[in-house]
Amino acid sequence: MIKSMTGYGRARDTRNSRDITVEVRSVNNRYLDCTVKMPRLYIFAEDALKARVQKAVSRGKVDVFVTVDASAADVTKVSVNRELAGQYAAALSELSEVCGSGAYQSLPEVLARFPDVLSVTKEDEDLESVSADLCAVLDAALAAFNDMRRVEGARLAQDIENRLRAIESYTESVEVRSPETVAEYRAKLTARMQEVLQSVSVDPQRLLTEAAIYADKVAVDEETVRLRSHTAQLRTMLESEEPMGRKMDFLIQEVNREANTIGSKCSDVSIAQIVVNLKAEVEKMREQVQNIE
Repeated sequence: MIKSMTGYGRARDTRNSRDITVEVRSVNNRYLDCTVKMPRLYIFAEDALKARVQKAVSRGKVDVFVTVDASAADVTKVSVNRELAGQYAAALSELSEVCGSGAYQSLPEVLARFPDVLSVTKEDEDLESVSADLCAVLDAALAAFNDMRRVEGARLAQDIENRLRAIESYTESVEVRSPETVAEYRAKLTARMQEVLQSVSVDPQRLLTEAAIYADKVAVDEETVRLRSHTAQLRTMLESEEPMGRKMDFLIQEVNREANTIGSKCSDVSIAQIVVNLKAEVEKMREQVQNIE
């Protein structure tokens, strides 16, 4: 089934002590335009996240919002500056010779008080692991996002199906009415010629020739056949699992072109009204197709 280009999805999960929340939302756009907004600390995962979006979405303006609470995942490491500690120890040993060996009792505790002997740092994160965690939560958000788009797509498909039925009904009306206009033209032509010629008999062959020329000028058989072909293709596209928005938009332009041709060929008032109604349905359908991926 077709999917709408507009949708929203959200997912939250705790992975490796990180509380990750991802939101995905989109609006209509001619092409795929993906923007990822996330903490600068995790900017290294942006390309991976965009690649996941590209696999799930083909068209639309997609915004991805990522928030991460990694306070529980922080791991600190205490390091000893051995060279500096050795220099302090040597200095203290020299000082003890001056002051006597009882001047201090615990050398490590004394050394720990000196600046830069001990340093506390945060352990480096496994970038691949973090990126995988972010992508996993994004996948869950995309699943919810696509579910919403399918629901909206089903509504669009139903509305378009109704428009297609209306167009087919108007097409049938044109097919029924078109031959009647030729018969009416022949009757009017006969009456006019008899009125002008009065007592002179009307040449039947001339009437047939004029009626044939008129019939050829107003014939819309080719247009109605193409209209039915286009509506059948559009109905097939509604059932496709592939993105069909662009193809449907192109085909609707062809439907509108056939309707314009019928309108230009036929001077009959009733057919003109049918064409107006047909084109109104086409325009409504085009607006709906603009929302389809």
